[in-house]
Amino acid sequence: MSIPTIFSSGKELLRLGLTLSDQIYYQLSPDELIEQTISRGQGKLNNTGALCVSTGKFTGRSPKDKFIVVDDITSPSINWNNFNQQIDEKYYHLLHKKMMDYFSSQKEIWVRDSIACAHINYKLNIRVVNENPWSNLFAYNLFLRPTSEQLKTFEPDWHIFQAPGFFADPKTDGVPNSNFAIVSFKHKTILIGGTGYTGEMKKGIFTVLNYLLPQEQNVLSMHCSTNVGKDGDVAVFFGLSGTGKTTLSADPNRKLIGDDEHGWTEDSVFNFEGGCYAKCIDLSEEKEPEIFRAIKQGALVENITFFTGTDQIDFHSKTITENTRVSYPLNFISNALEPSVAGQPKNIFFLTCDASGVLPPVAKLTKGQAMYQFISGYTAKVAGTETGIKDPKSTFSACFGAPFIPLHPAKYAEMLGKKINEEHVHVWLVNTGWTGGGFGTGNRIKLNYTRAIISAALSGKLNMAQYETMPIFNFEIPTLCEGVPSEILNPKNTWTDKAAYDEKLRSLAEQFRNNFKEYAYGSGEEILAAAPKV
Repeated sequence: MSIPTIFSSGKELLRLGLTLSDQIYYQLSPDELIEQTISRGQGKLNNTGALCVSTGKFTGRSPKDKFIVVDDITSPSINWNNFNQQIDEKYYHLLHKKMMDYFSSQKEIWVRDSIACAHINYKLNIRVVNENPWSNLFAYNLFLRPTSEQLKTFEPDWHIFQAPGFFADPKTDGVPNSNFAIVSFKHKTILIGGTGYTGEMKKGIFTVLNYLLPQEQNVLSMHCSTNVGKDGDVAVFFGLSGTGKTTLSADPNRKLIGDDEHGWTEDSVFNFEGGCYAKCIDLSEEKEPEIFRAIKQGALVENITFFTGTDQIDFHSKTITENTRVSYPLNFISNALEPSVAGQPKNIFFLTCDASGVLPPVAKLTKGQAMYQFISGYTAKVAGTETGIKDPKSTFSACFGAPFIPLHPAKYAEMLGKKINEEHVHVWLVNTGWTGGGFGTGNRIKLNYTRAIISAALSGKLNMAQYETMPIFNFEIPTLCEGVPSEILNPKNTWTDKAAYDEKLRSLAEQFRNNFKEYAYGSGEEILAAAPKV
């Protein structure tokens, strides 16, 4: 293949800092990328035609190795913390130069022009440069795909350079390890080196949009899934891993707008992406039929193993990692909405898996409570979900996506509160965890009960219920919900030992209050007033 027109003059090469004289593969089709991956011995097909690869040493993101360049743009605006780590601009220039030299030394590189944001007013043009063809397939699957007409005049707003084979030198390059992900807002570039985990590209752009959209365009960016009903009513689902976000948003009676990253404007909700990046562990057609059926030709499956002597994936295997993944275009989902833009949300669901067993199956939140819970981002990890966890562990992740939130969480919460107020949105806290006692004593709330709760909220029936006030958290709990036994709606009723329930309730409230100390500065009075009263 010849060097594409946009590179043939050499101007674009020089602008990127490349002096490559060999082969640049530009905008290859998925079939071509799959063929090239297999011919280079970097992957194999499974029995359904999906490409299966290993991402190498890293099978997940490395948050401690992600940095934002500190400069006159970011210094006063970024909420610097353990996730938003500073790196001096001189190290960005040093690593950029080294990476360009590395790419220039390669006989082949793969380039793809892509788009983030389905809303025409907020499109971000991205040029992705990869060392491997399968990484370029990921970019094809996850980002929006420009039309041939758009490609004719395509000008990148941002660049991603991803080279798993390039390693930093911690002694000279200003980073603690040989792998890194660096975002420069001044130079509009993301550098990813030393790791083949493709999710670093996706989350790098999410971090960028989480800064640009709220800061510069008054658009609320959200780590959530969304769907829309036949009448145009949009539902938003926030939730950390294990809370049921993907399962509950995948409703055959509603169109899927997107499963992970969205923006909320003054008139619509829109998907940032053109695809999905789903977990595969314990995947089955019965539990997740849409994801299971999306693993076909064109999909990219990462870090799985096969049943011995076959090309059939063993989805239960954790031999390589529990974080097995598949990426595929959004149109692989049968009920996906394209273009993935819909109207204003009518209902918001905060999903939590409460292992203490004290939160109700559903509660209606005030605006202040919604903002407080949004900043808190609570769930619990239980044994079996993460290596080393034997007892339930409370987990808080600001805005349900702390590693990707560059601004103070209160910024996003205040925007959320404003939209809730303006659009009269109903906000629900839904516990998909335990009742009748905590993990090991009580029972997991049945999925069909949770589905009934979601249906009642979406239909408006839950708004017409009578409510009672939960102590300490002051949530409003419905006394009746169609399809759910009324005796479990108030969690205290399900506990044999009422005193033990009260003790656990106070303990969880204290955890919320202690977690929130980090965010109290910068949060308004309405948010602070919504804290549990211990």
